[in-house]
Amino acid sequence: MAPRASPIENGSPIFGTWNKAFETVNLREISRPFPYPLPKWVCDSRIKEWVSFSAHNEDILLEAMFCNLKYYRIAQILIFNKKTGESSFYKKFKPGSGWDFPKSLSNSSIDSRSKGFYFRIHNWLDADTIRLDINIEASRRNPSLTVHLAYNVSSKNVIPMSVSLNMAEQRNLYAFKALTPVRGDIVIGKDHTTLNQNTCSGFFCDYKGYFPYKMQSIFCSAMGFDEENHMFGFHIAENQTRETNKNNENALWVNGHLTPLPPVRITMPKGPDADWVIQDVEGMVDLTFTPKEQNKSGLNLLFTQADYSAPLGHYNGMLVNSKGKQIQIKNLFGTGETLYLRV
Repeated sequence: MAPRASPIENGSPIFGTWNKAFETVNLREISRPFPYPLPKWVCDSRIKEWVSFSAHNEDILLEAMFCNLKYYRIAQILIFNKKTGESSFYKKFKPGSGWDFPKSLSNSSIDSRSKGFYFRIHNWLDADTIRLDINIEASRRNPSLTVHLAYNVSSKNVIPMSVSLNMAEQRNLYAFKALTPVRGDIVIGKDHTTLNQNTCSGFFCDYKGYFPYKMQSIFCSAMGFDEENHMFGFHIAENQTRETNKNNENALWVNGHLTPLPPVRITMPKGPDADWVIQDVEGMVDLTFTPKEQNKSGLNLLFTQADYSAPLGHYNGMLVNSKGKQIQIKNLFGTGETLYLRV
């Protein structure tokens, strides 16, 4: 579809899939998102926002997520050393809705500073880059962590996916996803790893949405380089959006080229700790995810509950790109995520 300036037009969300970022995304521009009148602050509190990052090469994997759930905020980072099998998990919980996520990715930033924990995201699509900076002091559980990453979103290397999906007649889910080359540095304690964009790739994902009070989503993603050293990866989700046959957030990238994928069904016949089966009905997605390393976190208070699991493991199976070519997936290292929110 032709690029749009915003997923909101004349006070109503528009639904579709695009290959460029919106100029601005402000879900507060939707008029009467609920069928009955509600105070503005109540409507605003139903909008949830988060940004997620991943980056990995042959040696190391980083997964980071920053969420504003309006009643509280969460920042968490997972570092996994593929050679030693060691992992470090960092998490920051802050009450309230103090993080104001940018409405544009053109040239904007968000940062959070607290004792021993700093992060900053600079969205700079105008300069073909997105930057992530993290600095966390050592604790009893984890060594210190310093991260400086740059995601190369040049149109020569990357075709992103932007979607606006139907949650209800006047409510939508927006997502921007891009698989990009990544360069930078990760320092864990005294161990310094330099990431070269010729051998390191990563996902950048930006989300905003009018999510239901009880939110459930499953995500499956992995990335790597094929035998011809072409970057490829996929990012697949099963969520609560409607009309998924028309539009969804599932995508495959091969050598920078984007293939939107059909809706999928993700099943776990023997539970989340055993194999996950990811399949569609059009024969374009047939994958099995085998968890190896479990990473779980949660929050359970009187008015809210959050359960998040992000196992690391391997994908095997097959994907088909837009040209009809089968992409064989063999022991590709990646992540699976299950998310339940009651907030």
